[in-house]
Amino acid sequence: MIVSLSAEAKVHSGLHSTRSKTIMGAAANASHGRYHSGRLAQMTSSTPSPPTWLQAAREQWNWRGQARPRFAAELRPGQTSVWDFPRPPRLAPEPREVRIVWCGLPVACSTRAVRVLETAHPPTYYIPWEDVARNLLRLQPGGSFCEWKGPARYWSLVDGDRYLQSHAWSYPQPLAGAEALANCVAFYARDLTCSVGGLPATPQPGGFYGGWVTPDLAGPFKGEPGSENW
Repeated sequence: MIVSLSAEAKVHSGLHSTRSKTIMGAAANASHGRYHSGRLAQMTSSTPSPPTWLQAAREQWNWRGQARPRFAAELRPGQTSVWDFPRPPRLAPEPREVRIVWCGLPVACSTRAVRVLETAHPPTYYIPWEDVARNLLRLQPGGSFCEWKGPARYWSLVDGDRYLQSHAWSYPQPLAGAEALANCVAFYARDLTCSVGGLPATPQPGGFYGGWVTPDLAGPFKGEPGSENW
């Protein structure tokens, strides 16, 4: 099974695992200088030309950010609709402070994160490894494959007897278009205290995806019942 760009797999539950498929057109790792270069942009499905199975996976969704559905929530002042986000997804620098705390223990703090914006999804935040307490992360076996980002690796948070299994993921060899994620890691917001620019972040609905919901976003969000093909 191939997952969407923002559909971050839970390896331990087996919901997304495709276990290391052959990677077509994997790109070289990007330097951290790209985070603030202003060149992060919408991914494309045509450069380079993907194989048929990969192209089919990228075209399976009903909504692509060109128009909001009738059921989209009405915007309140200061809000952005996730239905205005594009598909293919767009990578954007996140200059606001992204902070993660685990039971009072600092896990990450960065003003150099990259956020992934995809139709119907709250953003997923990828934090440079330099801004993460890497000693708290333990690599897990297995992995999954995303039709936009490529092969994922999974990490558990470990602190003594405390343990959050497969709670973070990374793309050390991303596909073309996702190179800016190569030296970053993202976290599920559940069971963590997360914020973006001081705004509290909660998990994307359903427990299946890795986006962060903040008060400045309007949904509904993919992951809710009946949203499988959004």
